Amino acid sequence: MAAVHLLNADLHCHSVHSDGSLPPDELARLAHAGGVQLWSLTDHDELAGQHAARAAAEALGLAYVCGVEVSISFLGETVHVLGLDVDPDHPGLNAGLARLRAGREQRAREMGESLARVGIHGAYEGARRYAGNPDLVSRTHFARFLVEHGHCASVHEVFQRYLKEGLPGFVPHHWAALGEAMQWIRDAGGLPVLAHPARYRFSPTEEWALFHEFVGHGGVGVEVTCGAHFPDEATRYAATAEEFGLLASRGSDFHAPGESRVAPGELPDLPARCTAVWTRWADRLQHLRPAAELA
Repeated sequence: MAAVHLLNADLHCHSVHSDGSLPPDELARLAHAGGVQLWSLTDHDELAGQHAARAAAEALGLAYVCGVEVSISFLGETVHVLGLDVDPDHPGLNAGLARLRAGREQRAREMGESLARVGIHGAYEGARRYAGNPDLVSRTHFARFLVEHGHCASVHEVFQRYLKEGLPGFVPHHWAALGEAMQWIRDAGGLPVLAHPARYRFSPTEEWALFHEFVGHGGVGVEVTCGAHFPDEATRYAATAEEFGLLASRGSDFHAPGESRVAPGELPDLPARCTAVWTRWADRLQHLRPAAELA
């Protein structure tokens, strides 16, 4: 079990099927080249890249679990829950995700209109050119358009100036309820994992409520080590995982070269106090050697 715990796992990445810049096969090669041993593609509200991702991973000898990142509304905040090891062809999960994608089109149009009111014209059309999946025009695609046209120097700057609540390009949206989204994941055989909890703007009481409801709806894990967390936050959520009896996950949240904070394979290990979520798949992973032995 200890050997499995120490795998170089990356269970949170995005491809062109949502807001990443690489197709699944290139992302698989990047992960493999970075030393990743266990990988999952987790596109936003979309499973279209799963079969290609699995085929590419298997061709490289890279252990793979199918995944998805589901958008949820909780206490007025957008929260993301990963579904790991889901059946990508499950009808209930696919129907739920299709409903979420349908709402994104209107939101994207409204974002374009909002930006036009402050003098940034053609943003919706420009964002669509960046979207490999026309059903998933996201804030990241708008950010890339604004950088391309010189409105900001980086994607991070765009989010700070335009795409957060109260700013010109922000449009709120009501996503899935926590319980229903987790039911989709569980019905599809997956493990619900709360993504990057440090990103949410909750008070301590609200965060406790999120974790309490997440566990109550069958939540299994939480991202502890991830591209959005600094070391002190990883330590904090390792303790939270222990408090709520959750397994710990690890993922870069990689979107694009030169844009993401961490590339696949570059994350530090999980804190020693954690039990890794992938120990649930230990029987499939025992042939893999600890990452430290491969360095």
